[in-house]
Amino acid sequence: MPKETAIESEIPTEIVSDEEMSLIEAAFSLAFAGRSASISRHFHRNPLFYKRCNNNSYSLGDIEDGITQKKKKVNESSLFRRFKKKTGLFVTDITSTEWCEKQKEFFLICGKPKASEAMKAGSARHAVLEEGYASNVITKVEVVIRSAEEHWALKMINFIHGTNQLILDGLTRELPLIGFAEDVCMVGIIDEIRMKAGTITLVETKTRSQNNLPSEPQQRNGRLQLMCYKYLWDNLLAHPFLTQHFLQLFNLNPDYMLSQEILEIAIQAGAPVQTLNDILGKYQYVCSMLPETQEQLLLRYEYQEDQSLIGENQYLYDSDWVTDKIRSSLELWKGEREANYAPENERWKCKHCMYAPRCPINTITTTTVQTLEIMNSHCYNHKEAVEAHKEPSQPQEHMGRVDKDAGQLKNHVGKADK
Repeated sequence: MPKETAIESEIPTEIVSDEEMSLIEAAFSLAFAGRSASISRHFHRNPLFYKRCNNNSYSLGDIEDGITQKKKKVNESSLFRRFKKKTGLFVTDITSTEWCEKQKEFFLICGKPKASEAMKAGSARHAVLEEGYASNVITKVEVVIRSAEEHWALKMINFIHGTNQLILDGLTRELPLIGFAEDVCMVGIIDEIRMKAGTITLVETKTRSQNNLPSEPQQRNGRLQLMCYKYLWDNLLAHPFLTQHFLQLFNLNPDYMLSQEILEIAIQAGAPVQTLNDILGKYQYVCSMLPETQEQLLLRYEYQEDQSLIGENQYLYDSDWVTDKIRSSLELWKGEREANYAPENERWKCKHCMYAPRCPINTITTTTVQTLEIMNSHCYNHKEAVEAHKEPSQPQEHMGRVDKDAGQLKNHVGKADK
């Protein structure tokens, strides 16, 4: 038997009492009762079949997710197959292509450039935001992850923890969502969710090195990020989770027995389970009971130097716009078209791009030859690193973190996994 390599991460430790679970169930019932009749009718038309197990947990019955999909020819040379087939897409994989598709292509092939001071400051600020909630929202401990099945199971347990925290306290942070855009699995980590008087608001906080609001393209990119979160959230409410497709995508064993450590964490979340299939059933159930988020989204900007608020932008969700953006990005990821350059009126982005010396849209002069050589060396070295870390579903030595209730499994790339 092959030896398994431990993957370390952190998980919640606070047990949900029977009284708290009763409050959560009552709140879910009230929220679900207030949802639109059309969505309620949808779930009646697409019933979810559960069977009660001996351990009082739920597992999915023999259903095919209510969907019959025709098999499409897979482009093995596509960016998705080369770099994301083991992880699925993250929301930032969509927003980064909206910023500049060519830059994203370089990033995947060449690897991550050295973090700028602004990037480091932004990451540090998000860490401070998380620590600021530690006393009443987040507690960090460690758990060993032995397999891809446990990696995904823990993400779903974190989601259940986060929804419990949202219902009980009206606030949660770093909530992981696992859903689908068309037939592609997509993962999003919502920065913050607030609930007041039954109204749920999605919030994203951005940090700025300058004490002013960003340009319109930057604000547009932030709006897209939040809209992608709502897109995933709404789809989880409206459609059954594509369980069989999910298992096939990542070659997962639904009968995989989770470790005792993870089973205890699931019990603490009020979700007793034994197998990956059991946690998929719990995840499906909680998703079906989620309250709707309001159409108005909140994007906040903070000044890095003193964490003061620069401004808050509220805007309405645009379903058609975000769907078009996601579809366009998926065309690129699936290899249905080549990567586009930044539009002409936004070529100022090239001045801040680490890959500009390599980009065909820029004229390479003698003054940039040395820079190009450095970039070539940089790309070669980091490509190996990307190949080594792009498949977290395979057992490997890996340090991560799970935040209590908001509960996110974070690997070493942190916010890049949003």
